[in-house]
Amino acid sequence: MPLTDTACKNAKPKPDGKPAKYADEKGMYLLVNQTGKYWRLDYRYANKRKTLAIGVYPTVTLKDAREKRDEARRLLAEDIDPGEHRKVTKAIKVLQAENSLEAVAREWFAKFKPTWTDGHAERIIRRLERDIFPWLGSRPIADIEAPELLTNLQRIERRGAIETAHRAMQNTSQIFRYAIATGRAKYNPAADLTGALAPTIKTSFPTITDPTKIAELLRAIDGYQGTLATQCALKLAPLVFVRPGELRQAEWCEVDLENALWIIPAARMKMREKHVVPLSRQAVAILSELKPLTGNGRYVFPGARSNGRPMSENTVNAALRRLGYDKDTMTGHGFRHMASTLLNEQCWNRDAIERQMAHAERNSIRATYNYAEYLPERNKMMQAWADYLDSLKAGAKVTPLFKTA
Repeated sequence: MPLTDTACKNAKPKPDGKPAKYADEKGMYLLVNQTGKYWRLDYRYANKRKTLAIGVYPTVTLKDAREKRDEARRLLAEDIDPGEHRKVTKAIKVLQAENSLEAVAREWFAKFKPTWTDGHAERIIRRLERDIFPWLGSRPIADIEAPELLTNLQRIERRGAIETAHRAMQNTSQIFRYAIATGRAKYNPAADLTGALAPTIKTSFPTITDPTKIAELLRAIDGYQGTLATQCALKLAPLVFVRPGELRQAEWCEVDLENALWIIPAARMKMREKHVVPLSRQAVAILSELKPLTGNGRYVFPGARSNGRPMSENTVNAALRRLGYDKDTMTGHGFRHMASTLLNEQCWNRDAIERQMAHAERNSIRATYNYAEYLPERNKMMQAWADYLDSLKAGAKVTPLFKTA
């Protein structure tokens, strides 16, 4: 007699505690023991008696169990062992999970992360987790084709994040190339999307290069009413003009106040090359003022909530907003453009400027310099630059020519 829902609910082990079987029909039964109730199907395949586990009651209801039983019997009718079919299906799912876009992307990310700065790595994984994984992450990477990828990238594009869409396409292209190299894909759909996204509009970081307005900015920074660490970061930024991430992640072990040098290790540099920043007298004074406050910790500019983490990437920009400079007028990155523009106008050696900016060298002949090249001239340039900024702040009308003899 077939089982009923009530019979399943009331089923119990044998009085002596041994498992009890409650038959339904067509070889299926409910196995009840001290730990729970389990659906089982007995069948024969290739003259061997086998048992297929169908599920656990009541998660798998009587109706669900019968549907699973009937599916197994259909496989038997096609001369397919339902137990082996389940194993193969599970193996395929595991393989697909291992070869999903997200799995391959995280493997690629782990492999190359050591070659990137922390900030660059953080931006890449955040972009993938926010804009790619929710829609394509679970898909087998070998099955993704250009139209599907384009649909996902256009979702980013529609919210106005054109540059982000292009960067996401660049990252996915790198992931597909890695998948091809490791045998998980045969072609790169991102390569077929060239020209499919709206073009990005090249713009420079907002900056200030008018000496009068620079003077106003420097005086505003001197009057900043926030924390000492943030004020010192604001004051130091125009003097050293490193990248914002390099500034906020500065560590005291890198700073030699006695010799007026800040040596940033290659691991934290965008170009993965150790970088020397000569410190002017003004820069040394700022750091000396801050050291009693943060010098016992790791970071020169620790986070507001934890000394074990550096200052937030938004701190300097937020401080500039408080001073009245919106994102279209001045940013933390703008101090680099300010220095580069004026130092070139003031006829300093272009190579010395480029080396101090830690730019990638596009000229293969010049690419042979090491991290300390032009250091004597850079020392003079950094001090002259700091003196020039002081003169502007003091109200002097100067247009100096700093070129060294």
